[in-house]
Amino acid sequence: MTRRAIFPNRLLPYLLVAPQLAIVLVFFYWPAVQAVAQSTLRQDPFGLRTTFVWFANFRRILTDPFYLGSLRTTFLFSTAVVLVAMSSGLLLAVTADKHIRGATVYKTLLIWPYAVAPAVAAALWLFIFHPTIGLLGRALVRGGIRWDFTLNGLHAMLLVIIASAWKQVSYNFLFFLAGLQSVPPSLIEAAAVDGAGGRQRFWKIIFPLLSPTTFFLLTFNMIYAFLDTFGVIHSLTRGGPGKATETLIYKVYTDGVISLDLGGSAAQSVILLLVVITLTAIQFKYIERRVVY
Repeated sequence: MTRRAIFPNRLLPYLLVAPQLAIVLVFFYWPAVQAVAQSTLRQDPFGLRTTFVWFANFRRILTDPFYLGSLRTTFLFSTAVVLVAMSSGLLLAVTADKHIRGATVYKTLLIWPYAVAPAVAAALWLFIFHPTIGLLGRALVRGGIRWDFTLNGLHAMLLVIIASAWKQVSYNFLFFLAGLQSVPPSLIEAAAVDGAGGRQRFWKIIFPLLSPTTFFLLTFNMIYAFLDTFGVIHSLTRGGPGKATETLIYKVYTDGVISLDLGGSAAQSVILLLVVITLTAIQFKYIERRVVY
């Protein structure tokens, strides 16, 4: 027999969910609808005249070489961030799951970076890798490496990848550690009795049991890399040098806020949303099949 919650007042359940529904409608659905509507308009920089242009903004964007370059940059950047953040989180989780001295302090310190704001995280890495005031940056220059992320596009890309991935490592660490602690010890002990080594036990038993956690983190990290790394890029490189680190989310900002191309910026945001939805759907269609629940 299943128990059901019974409210004496029929309006009470709707009143309880009304604040959350209002937040979702005002801050999520309404801006999305506005972006779709704005993407079909062309407005002068002064906001005095608006013209309905159908899909002209989309055609102009999809034939723009700078936008296509930002698209390639975004895929390279997002792939690197996801790989670095997830592999580092998994490695740290495996290390923390062992019986080591001071494990509680070790786990607590690894959680802290997730509470750091993106702009603050960028400032921390700036003081590390700046060629003139950074500790590691000056060491690289003294060692004969011409390190300068303000002039070298490859150096700038490496820096924003490291900073963005570092910001996400703590989140991945928490979920991987929880997944490792839920693996039945009897399975690992049985594999050890059968003669399986440490690597074999991890890749044949532990990692397949982590597939639900890995799939969730893969999806979440992909969304983070596409949509939530604006603060790091803006604080470190501002899309430069020479658009080397200008991702899709940052190009939406530069075209809409700086260049005042409101229609083109809205069209870019719609395309970015469709790209993220498509990649997420592909992951659920093809990768989820390999997940063992």
